[in-house]
Amino acid sequence: MAEDDVCTNDGTVDFRKNPAIRKETGNWRACHFILGNECCERLAYYGMSTNLVNYLEERLNQGNVTASNNVTNWSGTCYITPLIGAFLADSYLGRYWTIAIFSIIYVIGMTLLTLSASVNGLKPSCDKDVCHPTASQTAVCFISLYLIALGTGGIKPCVSSFGADQFDDTDETERKKKSSFFNMFYFSINVGALIASSVLVYIQMNVGWGWGFGVPAVAMAIAIVFFFSGTRLYRLQRPGGSPLTRIFQVLVASIRKFHVQVPADKSLLYETADEECNIKGSRKLEHTKELRFLDKAAVETETDHVKDMVNPWRLCTVSQVEELKSIIRLLPVWASGIVFATVYSQMSTMFVLQGNTMDQHIGSHFKIPSASLSLFDTISVLIWTPIYNWKIIPYARKFTGHERGFTQLQRMGIGLVISTFAMVVAGVLEVIRLDYVRSNNYYDLEYIPMSIFWQVPQYFLVGCAEVFTFIGQLEFFYDQAPDAMRSLGSALSLTTVALGNYLSTLLVTVVTKVTTVHGKLGWIPDNLNRGHLDYFYWLLAILSLLNFFVYLWISKRYTYKKAVGKPR
Repeated sequence: MAEDDVCTNDGTVDFRKNPAIRKETGNWRACHFILGNECCERLAYYGMSTNLVNYLEERLNQGNVTASNNVTNWSGTCYITPLIGAFLADSYLGRYWTIAIFSIIYVIGMTLLTLSASVNGLKPSCDKDVCHPTASQTAVCFISLYLIALGTGGIKPCVSSFGADQFDDTDETERKKKSSFFNMFYFSINVGALIASSVLVYIQMNVGWGWGFGVPAVAMAIAIVFFFSGTRLYRLQRPGGSPLTRIFQVLVASIRKFHVQVPADKSLLYETADEECNIKGSRKLEHTKELRFLDKAAVETETDHVKDMVNPWRLCTVSQVEELKSIIRLLPVWASGIVFATVYSQMSTMFVLQGNTMDQHIGSHFKIPSASLSLFDTISVLIWTPIYNWKIIPYARKFTGHERGFTQLQRMGIGLVISTFAMVVAGVLEVIRLDYVRSNNYYDLEYIPMSIFWQVPQYFLVGCAEVFTFIGQLEFFYDQAPDAMRSLGSALSLTTVALGNYLSTLLVTVVTKVTTVHGKLGWIPDNLNRGHLDYFYWLLAILSLLNFFVYLWISKRYTYKKAVGKPR
C-alpha cells in the first residue's frame, strides 16, 4: 500500500509527532472528544455570561447603562483575546497545547469568580434588596472575569480549527465530512448554552450566585478531561512559524521594489521548484491578479541573494505573497460581520433588560428569569442546524449545483437578512409594550402584566440567523485562511463578535449622551417604561439593512483562494 494511502496528505502528525495514520487518527472518532469539550466549555461560558448583566446590577449595584456596557466590554474582550491565542497556536505552540494551557487559566478565573460570589469578605454584603460592594470586591470580580476572557482567548480560535484539522482537505470524502463538522460544532455549543440559559440561570436567580457560578466552574474542569481523553486520536497541525513575520517580509520586500515592474507572465515570479511549499504546514497557493503591488515581493532581482541564499526580506515566494492577499481579501467580509454581532450582543443586554419589565410568571408560583429566554435562541439553533444540514443543503444543491447547497458567502448573507427582521420584531414588541404602559399608566410598576414570552420571536429569529451567519463564518474563515494561519482566520471571525460588543457599547454610550441632554431621561433610562428602547432597536435595524447592502457589494467581488501541492 502506498504511503499516501496510509498517512494523511495535509501534513498532520499524531501526538508522537509521527505522520498521522489515516485509519487510526482523526475523523469523527477524534471529534467526539472535541465536541464534548466544546459543549462543556460553552456551558461554563454561557452559564456565567448569560445572566451577568443581572449579577452586576444586583450584587455590584450598577445601573442599566453601566451594567450593560460592562457586559459588552467584557464580552468584546473575550472575542478579541483570540488573536493572542491564534498567534501562539499558529506560530509556536500548535493548537493542542494552546487549548491545554489556556484552559487552565480559564478554570482559575472561573474558580475565583465562584469564590467572589460565595465567600464572606469576597462577596458584597447585602441588606434587603441593596448590596454594598467595596472597591476590592468589585476588583476581584473583574479580575476573575478578565482571567476568563484571557483563557477563552486561547480556546475559541483553536477548538473549531482543531476539529476541522481532523479531516484531510486533500481527501474528497473527508472534506465533505468537515462541512458537517462545523454544523455539529455549533450544535454542541448550543447544547451547552441550552443547559446554561435554563438550569444555571434558574440556580443563580433562585438558589444563589455561588452555586450558579460554581457549576460552570466544574463544567470547565470536565471540559479539560474530555479534551485530554482524545489525545491519542488527534491529528495535529505543526505550527508554521510567525505569520506576522511572513506578512511583514512581503510588505518590506514590496516597498523595497517599489520601482520594479511586475512581469505579465506569472510563471516568472519566484516560487520554490518542488511540489512542497516553503512554509511549514502549508500548501502552495496559486497566483491571483488582485493587489498586484504585493507581487513585486516575488520579482527576482540581482540583490535578492546573499551567498546563494535567498534574503526573505527582499524576495518572497508567490505562496507567501498570496498568504497576505488572502488575509487582506478576508477583511471586508470580516468587517461586514460586526453589525450582525452587535445585534447578537443584545440578547445578553437589552433583551434581558426589556424582559425584566415584563411578567415573568408561569402560573402563580414559578417565575422564569428574563435571561433564561435566551434558551429560545438556543432551541432555535438546535432546530435549524439539523434542518439546514439534512433538508436545506440537499434542496438548495438541486438549484445551485454547489456541494454545500449555498456558498459560504450566500449562507452568511441570508443570516444578515434574518437578523434585520429580528431587530424589527424586537422594536415592534417594544412599541406595543410602551403603548400598553402609557394607556394603563404603568410607568412605575416593577413589571407590567404583559407576558415575557412575547419576546420569544426575536430570540428565535436571532438563533436562526446564527445558523446561517455564524456557522457560515466559522467555515468560511477556516477555509479561506492560508493553511498555516487557520487559527488566525478563526480568531478573525471571532473578533467580529468583539467589535460588535464594543460597537454596542459605543452606540449605547452615544445614544445615552445625546438623548439625555437638557435633563431628559433618554432612550435607555433605568426605568425603561419611561424610555424609548424601541428607537434603539430601530437604529440597529437600519444599520443591519445598510450593512447587508454593503455585504452584497463585497461578496460579489470576493475571489476564493486556490491551494495546490502538499504541505512541508
